[in-house]
Amino acid sequence: MSMRRAVAAATGVLLGMSALTLTASPAHAAARQDSTSDSGPVTVAHRGASGYAPENTLAAVKKADKLGFDWVENDVQRTKDGELVVMHDTTLARTTNAETLYPKRSPWNVADFTAKEIARLDAGSWFSDDYKGEKVPTLDQYLKYISKTGQNLLLEHKSPELYPGIEQQTLRELRSRGWLDRSHLSKRLIIQSFNATSVRATHTLDPHVKTGFLGNPKVSELDSYAQFTDQINPTHSAATKDYVDEVHKRKGPLGKRMQVFTWTVNDASTARSVDKAGVDGIISNFPDVVRDATHS
Repeated sequence: MSMRRAVAAATGVLLGMSALTLTASPAHAAARQDSTSDSGPVTVAHRGASGYAPENTLAAVKKADKLGFDWVENDVQRTKDGELVVMHDTTLARTTNAETLYPKRSPWNVADFTAKEIARLDAGSWFSDDYKGEKVPTLDQYLKYISKTGQNLLLEHKSPELYPGIEQQTLRELRSRGWLDRSHLSKRLIIQSFNATSVRATHTLDPHVKTGFLGNPKVSELDSYAQFTDQINPTHSAATKDYVDEVHKRKGPLGKRMQVFTWTVNDASTARSVDKAGVDGIISNFPDVVRDATHS
């Protein structure tokens, strides 16, 4: 049970509330957002709490955890030697020191480097000197970490067209870490992509996995998308009430009402707007701003 629900259940019982306060660990001092709550949309920490720590690093996941957020989003790609790593851009240039460490390797594509070479990179200094030496995590390292924190995962296949078979490889790695059991599949894992073919492939490979399509297909196309994706996840400007209502009219392949997780919402005004539109989730670099604005 999340801290938020535990506190709600103990309302009016002073002793119970005191016990909760005394036993809360420092890493979970902030009340966790209840991902099953009907009080508002789920807030997802985009690339971890990437407004406060370098994106897609374990430091960003740790920050999201300290802020009390169950859901984190990440991006997955594949190295030259076949290792899955957590990285947003298809090149290493923006968020690491690859240009300095490997000056003759332009354009520094993720797919042109081995996992060992990427492990040497500094993925934190670009953000702040406080994060100097932060590493690019492998998917395996990432899964180990969030398994310990108890956080949930919205995993994005980034540019999967560059990495044939990445869907099957990801599922294999998730399975090896226990992430394809009933508990994880029912409430702790979503796999999404901008590439509809990739989303369909994930669904075909394992129909029990909850999937999301990043984009806003025409309303006339939603029935076809409902055959292989459980979520339609548009940018916030496309998450109008009319569009959200249309998505909600349909059931996804898991037999439940389709959902809408919108992105990337970093200010209170936009958060309130998409909340009013009825979205089910809000993806944000500053998840605490969204939580405060939506009271969820």
